[in-house]
Amino acid sequence: MINAQPNKYLENTVQTASPAQLLIMLCDGAIRFSKKSLEDIKNDDFISANTNIGKVQDIVNEFIITLDRSSPVAENLLRLYEYFSYLLIQANIKKDPVPIHEVVGYLVELKETWIQAAKITNSQRTGITNV
Repeated sequence: MINAQPNKYLENTVQTASPAQLLIMLCDGAIRFSKKSLEDIKNDDFISANTNIGKVQDIVNEFIITLDRSSPVAENLLRLYEYFSYLLIQANIKKDPVPIHEVVGYLVELKETWIQAAKITNSQRTGITNV
């Protein structure tokens, strides 16, 4: 019964999150699973590395599926996400940490971009501007 509380909290958090908040949460998850896979490769735990890389791939696929194709940046984001997929496949096949490090770097930058976009959107909605 104790384990049900965090799941309920997470479920509520996801259900009430804005689209930008969801993107940030997904980036956090992808970064976390990427770092776990790096640790797994370092420890020669290739089964766990495969599992964690697969979780990152699932998140990247979610980015692709939910991408608003009418957005002016959609084509560039799609290419970036497809590149992530390629790097993750290479990392998983070769159990090479280098492509995962590259993906993590991009995910951190992407997360920061979504955070800034969310701030701008929120300030525009509330009429507050930073001068």
